[in-house]
Order: sequence, then C-alpha cells, then structure tokens
Amino acid sequence: QVQLVESGGGLVQAGGSLRLSCVASGRTFNSYAMGWFRQAPGKEREFVAAISWLNGDNTYYVDSVKGRFTISRDNAKNMVYLQMNSLQPEDTAVYYCARGGKYRDSVGSAPESEYDYWGQGTQVTVSS
Repeated sequence: QVQLVESGGGLVQAGGSLRLSCVASGRTFNSYAMGWFRQAPGKEREFVAAISWLNGDNTYYVDSVKGRFTISRDNAKNMVYLQMNSLQPEDTAVYYCARGGKYRDSVGSAPESEYDYWGQGTQVTVSS
C-alpha cells in the first residue's frame, strides 16, 4: 500500500507563489511517474502536471499553467513538488498528487486511469 501526503497549500494573493509538496511511502518511488491534479468547487478534477520516473527528464503541463508551474522530484526523499508562481484566482482548488505509471517516460500521453494512488489533497486559495 502506498500513501501520499500533500502539504504546502494555503491562502495567497493573486500574483503570489506557493510550493506544494507530496511525500510518498514505499521503496520504489523512483520507478514511477508522478502527477498533480486539482479540483475546483463544482468542477471536475483536472490534470495539472506530471513528471517521468527516475530522473524526471520529461514533464508535461496543462496549457493553463505552462510557464507558471514547475513540477520536480527528489527521489532520495520520496518527494514530488509543484512550484506555483503568478497564481491567479482560477487556480483555486484542492490539489492532489498521484502516482503514475511504472517506468513511464511519456507522461504527456498517460491516461488518468494510470494514476493508482492518490493523496488526500491540499487546499490552495488565491484571492483577487
């Protein structure tokens, strides 16, 4: 059983920054791609960003966050991060990290069904 725990959410003004963190249990963290998703009130969950396994050489972002968000990983700490800059009110949502496919390089083509473990989420609220 894999456990994912997110942290780092909070309230920030438009234009501000936050860094979300997600720690994973288990000893095979570096074998899996990782992703971030979000769900705003009254909306469906949407993909935000993903990073490939091991070295994280491949990343992929939803168009709305490209150039503002950066996903990264630290395998020594079993951590994945989401640096969010230039936050806007439309970024307000609960953010979830999730484990992706094993040995997945092409994270841009990974279906959501491939993400098999999810954290409990962390709230991000951006005020205007």
